[in-house]
Amino acid sequence: MHPSVHAALTPDKPALIVAETGETISFGALDARSNRAAHLFRAQGLQAGDTIALFLDNIPEYYDIAWGAQRAGLFYVCIPSKLTAPEVDYIVRDSGATLVIASAATAGVAGQLTSTLADCTRLIIGAAVEGWLPWRAAVAAMPDIAIADERAGIDMLYSSGTTGRPKGVRVALPEDPAIAAPTVLAMLAQGLYRLGPDTIYLSPAPLYHAAPLRWSMTVMRLGGTVVMMQSFDPEAALAAIERYRINASQWVPTHFVRLLKLDAATRGRYDLSSLKVAIHAAAPCPVPVKEAMIAWWGPVLYEYYAGSEGNGLTTIDSVQWLSHKGSVGKAAYGALHICDEAGNEVPAGTEGLVYFSGGGVFEYHNDPAKTAESTNAQGWTTLGDIGRVDEEGYLYLTDRKSFMIISGGVNIYPQEIENRLITHPRVADVAVIGGPCPDMGERVIAVVQPVDMAEAGERLAAELTAWCRAELSGVKTPRQIDFAAELPRAPTGKLYKRLLRDRYWGNSDSRIV
Repeated sequence: MHPSVHAALTPDKPALIVAETGETISFGALDARSNRAAHLFRAQGLQAGDTIALFLDNIPEYYDIAWGAQRAGLFYVCIPSKLTAPEVDYIVRDSGATLVIASAATAGVAGQLTSTLADCTRLIIGAAVEGWLPWRAAVAAMPDIAIADERAGIDMLYSSGTTGRPKGVRVALPEDPAIAAPTVLAMLAQGLYRLGPDTIYLSPAPLYHAAPLRWSMTVMRLGGTVVMMQSFDPEAALAAIERYRINASQWVPTHFVRLLKLDAATRGRYDLSSLKVAIHAAAPCPVPVKEAMIAWWGPVLYEYYAGSEGNGLTTIDSVQWLSHKGSVGKAAYGALHICDEAGNEVPAGTEGLVYFSGGGVFEYHNDPAKTAESTNAQGWTTLGDIGRVDEEGYLYLTDRKSFMIISGGVNIYPQEIENRLITHPRVADVAVIGGPCPDMGERVIAVVQPVDMAEAGERLAAELTAWCRAELSGVKTPRQIDFAAELPRAPTGKLYKRLLRDRYWGNSDSRIV
């Protein structure tokens, strides 16, 4: 199970199609391109166990580099393409990367890094930046056959930094050095979603994120074709499904929200009948949103809960979800445990920290304290999420522990409030946080991105307050509703709540954020 195997058997079959342009790279071409990348890494002195960093947007070379690193035994760090120079510099230095690759879309920031990364080899794709070598010229001079010392490498991804500075999730290089050795994800993809050589897979999200990177590379492992969107647009995604006859795909809940905000005529314009599997994860999906997606697309939605840490996985299909609405499924990799603050397991139906045992082993790079904090006395590990498991073993997530609001001694989880607000027709996006309150400690604040910013104001705030109060208790109803033209989200849909909280704890007087 590896692109090199398919390159030998079906060299002309498309491994990658760029959705917007139709540019196609065959398995034979991908094999040659990744071989050249591996040779270039060796020519630069990199050996198995070394680390490189990718600071790229969604371009075809992303896969050349990732597969080249995978077959050269390297750790490859995928850096979000929208980060600032200090943020990129931190990840490169913290990861120990000795080679960095940027692209035309990140060239402006890359230029700011020339002096700070003077001790790194620096290459750039599709642009000219002083102090950076041209990737395409360098790799073109390399052989397109396999390096003599192939050894399986692995990604090393950083957390999104939603509650603090990003931390690298590091797992050991695969125990089996063979580049085509079976992987847990490939076996799950075959068993759970029936992915394989006939798969035509739409990847609408940035490749620096764990799910798009790992799942699309898994499709290539299995001999399927990946259709990569360079950037997400809801109508363009529907058009891609029709044009390429997509039968499998990967989404996050914010994608669904944006798709559902399209008018009925646009939503009905495209033939989506080829789509059999629509996998989603990254954040719990509000029940009304998922109900609407299943009503539109049919029972093709498959949800899972997991993290970059790879310590466990739960899964649920549409039929199961319709009888367990709000659940993220039962354990499919590792065993589930719900524990109290002391690390003791609690009975079914009781909320607590979600732990996994028997799954993957990981550590937070250069942060032994955080690694220890994520592990209890039994050796079980947590991602920091709060939830409960019912009598049948289905997991329901409440929120992240770090997002909990404590108001007057009452624990309030923002997710439930956000799920209510996002269903309002005039709301495009929302974040609920705790702001300072001299009497209660914290007060519930909703920061709303309206569909039309011109409607932002007291009238809409009052309407949204009533909307919440119709289904939520008084303690959960926001005490303050502010408006923003856009919330600080990563392109993956991950919300940077830390940035919002910092504004309020520094200055909570502004009504328009």
